[in-house]
Amino acid sequence: MDLRELVDYLWVIVAAALVFFMQAGFSMVESGLTRTKNSVNVAIKNLTDLGVSILVFWVFGFALMFGNSRFGLIGASGFLEDFSGAGLMGAATFFLFQVMFCSTSATIVSGAVAERMRYAGYIIGTVFLSGLIYPVFGHWAWGGIGGASIGSGQGWLAAIGFVDFAGSTVVHSVGGYVALAALLVIGAREGRFPKKGKPVKIPGANIPLSVAGVIILWFGWIGFNGGSTLAMNESVPAIILHTCLAGGAGMLSALFVGWAFTGKPEVSFVMNGSLAGLVAITANCHAVSSTEAALIGAVAGIVMLGADWLLDRFRIDDAVGAIPVHLAAGIWGTLAVGIFGDPEVLGTTPIWGSQLAAQAIGVVACAAWSFGLSWLFFVLLNSLVPLRVTAEQERFGLNIAEHGASTEIFELFTTMEEQARSGDLSKRLPVEPFTEIGQIADRYNSVIAALERNTIAKDEYEDIFRNVSDGLFLIDSRFLICPNYSAVTERIFGSRELAGKDVRTLFRGMLSPEKAARFEEFIGMMFDPSHSERAFRAMNPLVGTFFRVHTGYDSWEDKVLDVSFHRVGRQDFDGVALVMAVTRDVTKISNLTRELKSLRARIPGVPESVQA
Repeated sequence: MDLRELVDYLWVIVAAALVFFMQAGFSMVESGLTRTKNSVNVAIKNLTDLGVSILVFWVFGFALMFGNSRFGLIGASGFLEDFSGAGLMGAATFFLFQVMFCSTSATIVSGAVAERMRYAGYIIGTVFLSGLIYPVFGHWAWGGIGGASIGSGQGWLAAIGFVDFAGSTVVHSVGGYVALAALLVIGAREGRFPKKGKPVKIPGANIPLSVAGVIILWFGWIGFNGGSTLAMNESVPAIILHTCLAGGAGMLSALFVGWAFTGKPEVSFVMNGSLAGLVAITANCHAVSSTEAALIGAVAGIVMLGADWLLDRFRIDDAVGAIPVHLAAGIWGTLAVGIFGDPEVLGTTPIWGSQLAAQAIGVVACAAWSFGLSWLFFVLLNSLVPLRVTAEQERFGLNIAEHGASTEIFELFTTMEEQARSGDLSKRLPVEPFTEIGQIADRYNSVIAALERNTIAKDEYEDIFRNVSDGLFLIDSRFLICPNYSAVTERIFGSRELAGKDVRTLFRGMLSPEKAARFEEFIGMMFDPSHSERAFRAMNPLVGTFFRVHTGYDSWEDKVLDVSFHRVGRQDFDGVALVMAVTRDVTKISNLTRELKSLRARIPGVPESVQA
């Protein structure tokens, strides 16, 4: 084996490692775009589909995809292939690279069905995709590319001139079609599509994490496309450059077009736009110019936005936008081979002499096989084992429902719900120090403690208002009567529903013009802290004052009322916050005093001092 072969193998192994690292990117994107109560479920699915797809593809997927072809439809050799023999370094390297592609296709489904699909159903679906859907279509398009050491014969799509260099359709559209079939069977998340009104966007838990995941995916795409040459040759740098150009163009087109339609530069435009551009260039990066690569990526960003709109229109709930990114952009990228691909580089003899026709047939064949068979499979599986969790499990989150993994946010939610159910404010949230949720819980506990104290104080305050014999009411800085006042206040003033009334207007109709004018002058001092409390009280004109109170239709009663005013401050308020008015009806006492004075005046021999 010469040095050139070793370099080729090394490059493909490095590229496989980059594609492997994309699994971390997918996990981060999905975890950030879904809610915290499902974070454990999302993470475990991404790890599970990696392990499941590797083993299933080794057992029989690889054989079905790259084994000796039977009529261009399926491979039939290489099951449980042993790659440890002498001279199989090339075969082992090829398998390593291809199994990473299979895992990528499988994990696309994870994000789309997040937050409501059972873990067991997801594992079965991963086995089905990795062991049948992906390898069979892969044989149609790529069968024979591994060389004689892997298998002989050619898939029927490859035979008619279909080209998909690194998998816009073979990897991405296949995963997207399986995801779409699963979504149609399991339905949308609770609350995503109300019966009336616009679709509700369910916010993700950690958007910065998702952005970091997109960057990792972009980095991994260098190996995804660059490694598909299966050799370190002169075309690799241009392929990697075209990949990056398309990703950037997809990002910008989605950003500015989406911004124009919504009025906001949403982060999803940037993330999914760049991924759509990367998906679209995957089929054609080896056979287009740099300008064409940028154009393909730009169109992909717009295609992604259109597909996202269609999903909302048809009430299909894709949690992370996997279908617009991987399926829609994958279709566009595959068709772009026929529009922009250099025939000399493609080196095909397409059916009917049209490369675009060959690409279109491949797109239709993928839809019929991947979506049609997957939909039938999920419908049958769902009739045997429900694929969707219950509404209650979805509400609590799949972390606890599927995996028994209680998280801080779940405990926070549970305690809050118990407080709401029982009304017991004495319960406190568990506080995990040095975490963001712990800080929230600690602050929430402080608020609840203050509310509990204030509730007790409010109950005592209202009890006083219910039982006090005087008219008590509060006046705010706008001179309006506050909602809580003592029960006898309305009877004293002969007026109902005092809350919100201007005390100046209320008193003006009851006082003599002279008293009303004096009260107007006095009330201006109420909230002026420059006047001392002592001076303020001394100038009160409403001590022992006649009030003319309306008691019914065209009926009035003269009352003598003592009205005193007391300023009320707050610790967080620099000045006078409220003024409490205490009103006592002294009409009877006043009348008795006058009668007593009159009686004593009529009794002979009573000194004037005694009469007084």
